[in-house]
This record gives sequence, structure tokens and C-alpha cells, in this order.
Amino acid sequence: MTMMTKKTNFIKYISLDKQYVMLFLFLCSIFGYSQNTPKVTADIDTTSIRIGEQINYTILVEADSTAQVIFPEDQTFSPLEMVEALKIDTSKYKDRITLQRIYALTQFDSGVYTIPPQRLAINGKAFFTDSIKVNVGTVTVDTIAQKMYDIKPLIVVDKSTSIPWLKIAIILGGLLLLAVLIYWFVLRKKPLTEEEKVALLPPYDRALIELKKLENSKYIIQDEYKAYYSELTTIVRSYLEEDAHVSALESTTDQLIDKLEMLKDAGELKLEDETIRQFKRVLQTADLVKFAKQKPETSAAEQDRMIIEQIVVKTHNALPEPTEEELLKNEEYLEELTRKKEKKKWIIAIAIFFGVIFISTAAAIAYYGFNTVKDTVLGHPTKELLDGEWVTSTYGFPPITIKTPKVLLRQKVTLPPEAKENIKELQVFNYRSSIGLFTANISVTTFTDPETEPDFNQVIDQALELFETNGAKNITTKREEFTTVSGTKGLKTYGSGKFVVPESKKLINGEYAIISFGGKGFLQQILVSWVTDDIYAEEMVERIFNSIEVKTE
Repeated sequence: MTMMTKKTNFIKYISLDKQYVMLFLFLCSIFGYSQNTPKVTADIDTTSIRIGEQINYTILVEADSTAQVIFPEDQTFSPLEMVEALKIDTSKYKDRITLQRIYALTQFDSGVYTIPPQRLAINGKAFFTDSIKVNVGTVTVDTIAQKMYDIKPLIVVDKSTSIPWLKIAIILGGLLLLAVLIYWFVLRKKPLTEEEKVALLPPYDRALIELKKLENSKYIIQDEYKAYYSELTTIVRSYLEEDAHVSALESTTDQLIDKLEMLKDAGELKLEDETIRQFKRVLQTADLVKFAKQKPETSAAEQDRMIIEQIVVKTHNALPEPTEEELLKNEEYLEELTRKKEKKKWIIAIAIFFGVIFISTAAAIAYYGFNTVKDTVLGHPTKELLDGEWVTSTYGFPPITIKTPKVLLRQKVTLPPEAKENIKELQVFNYRSSIGLFTANISVTTFTDPETEPDFNQVIDQALELFETNGAKNITTKREEFTTVSGTKGLKTYGSGKFVVPESKKLINGEYAIISFGGKGFLQQILVSWVTDDIYAEEMVERIFNSIEVKTE
């Protein structure tokens, strides 16, 4: 017996021995735990559908009533797409529970597909359903009754203006609203109330109006003599202080009378002695009412108000007429006072305006970050691409379905004669942002020999050589496996370097990534390049790669 035969028999022996061990453990588990082991089954209502029709995929779980069951979620049925997951239907019998969940699945390409085993978690342990095959047939098209037309060529659409009119309109609208609010509540000359109109009158007119209001008040009727005399003395004291320039509000009765007599003796106030004596008596009565709580007769109170009114009139008549210089100074004072008020209003309005802008900006920076706010207000080319309306489209054959910020345009490619021996067709689609230096490129190559397998490493090396030929320097390269959402595997080549800015000789730090797929007779590639440290471009690249769907058959 040769050495190879002995080795083969030994392997068979070990395999046979393992099979017996596994069979033993399996039987032990059946006999020891058959009553408590959950049961998981899956079924579909039909194994054959047409494109776009739906099938109902049902998962049934029988387990202990205390079991915790987690059903599959999201798109785990690829290559079929989940349209809807219905609510879990529960039924219970004694200490057992039956859970049923139905998933609506569909597929938009014809062919035979296999629904992969679905993973369920029961009490933290994994259980899997069986895989099921589904036949998706094409929809019959009557080519005789329905006319056929040539495929229309791609049309280049003019780019829309890069000025973010909506953003500008929102900002201007907000500033306009803020300006209107400031004008309405701060700068606008509001209608004066009755009290404000009275306050603007000369002291003499204002005193007479206030005395008239006191006459019509209900203080005497309600027996509120203290309030009545307090207001009466305040009116006359305020008038004397404003019009006669006598410090009357903070003076006692005797002090005020002494000041009036001094002005009379100096000839600055022509009042009769009787008028001053009557005024002194009214002030003394008011002091008795306010501090000694004395209650005068109603007629006496009315008479005191009339005396005060006469004192106001006589004092006004006794005051010397203001000179033209005094009137001019008074007018200038009023104008200066008006200017100060207007200036104060504008200072308040400007402070509110910039305060609101500062607080809003600070809040936005704290929430979104400085760079995001800056790029949103001032604009950023790749951020505008990221925030714009993205396009999902299919390119080439075998097709590549991908989502990009802009449509990739087909490029005219002329193959050299020596390449035509091996390459049947080369389809190239490209988009390049001239401002943000962001590039997305798709190429699909079909070989003349349908049995030819693509050499990824050779193709990548040629691409890197092309980079260097175009002036790139210090190129780094890393390679790893790439898997699409549907499970298709490819090769990801990525790195960084210094790349030449288009239409110039300037070198900038940039990054690139090339995703390669392929099979017998064809090669598919997605290339993306962007400026280093461009966070918006990096987010776009991740979004693009997560959207890739390819057909490798």
C-alpha cells in the first residue's frame, strides 16, 4: 500500500469517526431535550411569480410560552427584496406558544433565486430556517401589437445656477422679519395714551387737568380723605417745582411757605400775602388729614381744592414772562432731548438685531459645529452635492446600479487596435466637479473571450501607473475585500497621494478608492476620488459605496 493510499484511508477513518460522534451527540440532544427545543419552520405561498409580483414568506415558531423570540428584520432576504413585514401573530396552548410572521417579498429581475436561511434568536440562541428557491419569470410582451422604438440618446442638461436662492431667500426673509419686529416694538412712534398726552403738556395746563380729574374722583364720596389730600398737595407741589422752580416735593409745609415768601420778597414771584396764607392753611389741613387722621367737612375739602386751583392760576400769572433767550434754550433742550431719545432707540434696535444674530449663530455652532454652520452660510461645493437631490441609475452591461449626487455621463472611448483583440467593448461613465474636485467614474469592460477571468491586480496596477503618468506622486495603496448590501464580493483598493488639479500643474492632497467586480468575460469598476479632509466628500463616498448593486452573471 502506497503512502498516499494510507493517508486517504486515515482521513476517511477520522471522518467516519467524527460522523459517529456527531450522530451520537445529535441523538442525545433529541432524546434529552425534544420536549423543550423550539421548532422553527419557513414556507412560501408560491414558488413561481412574475417580475414585480409578491410572495408571502411565512416563519412559524413553536416554543415554550416564556421563550423570547426575535424575528429577522430589515433586508435579510436578498436577493429578494422585502416589501413589508406584517405584525407577529401569536397563539398559546397550555405551556407552548406559536408565533407566526409573514413577510411580503418581491424581485424585479427574472431568474431563479434562493431565499437564504433566516436567523432567529430564541432565548439568545440562534436558529435558522431552510433556504427556499423561487422562480421569477418575465412578463410576456406583445411585440407585434406594441411598436418598438430605438433607445433615445443621453441629453446633456444645462446645469442650474450654483447660487443657493432658497437659502438666500430664507436668510433675507428672517432678517426682514427681525427688522420689522424691531421697528414695530422699538423704533415706531406709538400712539400716545391719554396719560402720556397729559404728561407732555406744560406744567400749568397739566396741573389744571389733574385738579379737574380730582374734582370728578370718588375719594370724597368713598370717604377717602387721606388719598384726596395727598393727591391735591402732590399736584400743587409738582407744579411749583416745575414752573416756579421751587424744591417743593421734598419740603415740609413751613419750608415751602418760607421759600415762597423769600421769592415774593425778592420780586421773583408776585403773590399776595392772603394767597400765601390760604395756601399754608390748605397744606396744614392736608398734614392733619394724612398724619393725624382728621376728617374735614366735605364742603371744606371741595373749598380747599378750589383754593389750590386759584393758587396755581395766581402763581402762573405771577411768574415773569420767559425771555426770548430762555425760550430758545428751552427749545434747544427739547430738541436735544428728542435726539437723545431717538439715538437711544436706534442703539437698542441695533443691539437687539446683532444680539439675535449672535445668539442664533452661537446656538447653531454649538448644535451643528462651526464648520457646518460656516459651510451652510457661505456655501461649500461638496456639501451642496451631499445635500442635493441624489440620482439612482444603472450603468453599463453587465449593469452597475448606484446612487450618486449627479448623473454620470457616458464618455466616448476609442480602443486602440492592439486592445481590440482582447476587449470587445469598454463602457465609461463619469462625473467630475470642477469646483470641489470630486470625481465619480464607472467602467464596464467585456472581453472578446467569454471565458476570460479578469486580473484585478493587473488592472489596479495599470490604473496606478496612469495616475503617475498624469503627474500624481506619493501614492499609497491598500487592498481589502468589499461586499455589497446584497452580498456580492469584490476588491476595494484605496489610498492617498498628491494629485494634479485638472487644467493646472498644482498638486493637492487627495484620496481615491476603486471597487472592482468581475466574472467570466467582463470587469466592472467604480472609481471615486476627492480632496483629503473633505468631510462632506467622505460622507458622499460612504453613501455611494453603500448603494452599489452589481450583476456578476
